[in-house]
Amino acid sequence: MKQVMNTLKRTDAERRIPVLKLEIDYELATLFDALKAKDQKQINESKRKLERLRLELVRLEA
Repeated sequence: MKQVMNTLKRTDAERRIPVLKLEIDYELATLFDALKAKDQKQINESKRKLERLRLELVRLEA
């Protein structure tokens, strides 16, 4: 049973990683726009989202 659960988790991670990378790309574009506009609120929000996404990506790739 434990092997089945590990296999399912691995499959979920393999599906999530490409989506996560797209989310990071989108958030980087949002951050870039916020930096150009000097929108401090959006800059801070994007940085928080990017940190959360980064941590998730590191966890999934481990």
